[in-house]
Amino acid sequence: MPPADETSAVATAGGGPAADGAPDARALRSALGRFATGVTIITCVDTAGTRTGLTANSFGALSLDPPLVLWSLRRASPSLEAFEAASHFAVNVLAESQVELSRRFAVRGPAATAGAGADSEHRFDVGEWTSGLGGAPVLAGCAAVFECRRVAAHDGGDHRLFIGRVLRLADIATAPLVFQGGRYHMLGEVL
Repeated sequence: MPPADETSAVATAGGGPAADGAPDARALRSALGRFATGVTIITCVDTAGTRTGLTANSFGALSLDPPLVLWSLRRASPSLEAFEAASHFAVNVLAESQVELSRRFAVRGPAATAGAGADSEHRFDVGEWTSGLGGAPVLAGCAAVFECRRVAAHDGGDHRLFIGRVLRLADIATAPLVFQGGRYHMLGEVL
């Protein structure tokens, strides 16, 4: 019997292929959840001076020379307008002790539906926040912080990809918060 092709593997995993042969969204989300990531709160200040922040695990390194990082945001997000207008953003890589802050900034309740309005400010009532480059809020006690100037933004499917040049960083020797399989985890034993 010949080996199963990628489409068969996706179908076996519980998500049949779409008409164009791509996996359905549920199967793709499940498979992507197998990949462990760090957890960040990405922040900026909109043109009205309102702080905006959200939990994201789409952060990654892009280049060492020049120092570039990237992250993505759903184009349907009420925070998109603020990040589109902001010249700077901060990537706050959360420590294991900051899981409740991650949950607070991930909520899609009144603060999310209000967009970058006044309700978004209440998310910053918890934690020790200072104003970083370009006004982007920086959280104390993180495993790392990358303060960036936005250099590009590109559409990618249903998301907007933001690229930032790292202008300043902080690197603290503390264990980062990990997200995998739809759940938070602590960093495991070093192998």
